[in-house]
Amino acid sequence: MRILLVDDEKMALAALEGEVRKALPFEAKILSFHAPLLAKEEIAKKKVDIAFLGVSASNLDGLPLAKELIRLNPVANIIFVGDSRDFAFDAFKLHASGYLLKPVTAEMIKEELGVLRFEVEHKEKKKIEAKCFGNFEVFHNGEPVRFSYKKSKEIFAYLVDREGAAININELNAVLWEEDHPSYLRNLIADIQSTLKNIGAEEVFVKRHNECYIDTKKIECDAYEYKKGNPSAIRKYHGEYMIQYSWPTFDPDRNGGY
Repeated sequence: MRILLVDDEKMALAALEGEVRKALPFEAKILSFHAPLLAKEEIAKKKVDIAFLGVSASNLDGLPLAKELIRLNPVANIIFVGDSRDFAFDAFKLHASGYLLKPVTAEMIKEELGVLRFEVEHKEKKKIEAKCFGNFEVFHNGEPVRFSYKKSKEIFAYLVDREGAAININELNAVLWEEDHPSYLRNLIADIQSTLKNIGAEEVFVKRHNECYIDTKKIECDAYEYKKGNPSAIRKYHGEYMIQYSWPTFDPDRNGGY
């Protein structure tokens, strides 16, 4: 997925890029240009899936750039970004996907992405990254996820280790303690749910009746990539796996890693 942003005003371009990044529900390479000529050179090299093109009375470059983009890629989704509606008619004569008025917000962009003129293939953006090699850590957008309790993080690690398998609450209790602590365990599960909800990743953790599990489609994980044979993940493994816990049994020489 490649997204082109063009605006001759540098501050407007930076603001647009920030809002686009907030709005994207999928992974994409964002290409920002304040010089239309450079943007034209870029679209001549590779396909662009979505283009946000600035247009105003002082900047008419967005219209000819759109025509060139359509000539090179007829199924590109073009969304014009204007200071007024003066160029809306010209934009829709080009069969644009949308027309936004500044200041553009992430919510406005989300609406346009939901009604694109041409369908685009994209890879869903993973909200959570689990790092298992070495110490176990959890990240959201590159920042560590802070659970309220260490045991909450350990439960999450155990579910990641089980790679999407549904785990009975009694099994979790046995892993964490020798004695039963049902009330404390409920608090830990609630902590996981609230922590993930606060960062917009609540769908990663699934709780049903007396079981819970991790939706592995919603996370990136070095151990999972190792199991797939990803060379980058294989290079990262140096014999250490979730070393702060006593229960992991990761074995790279057996059953694809486990």
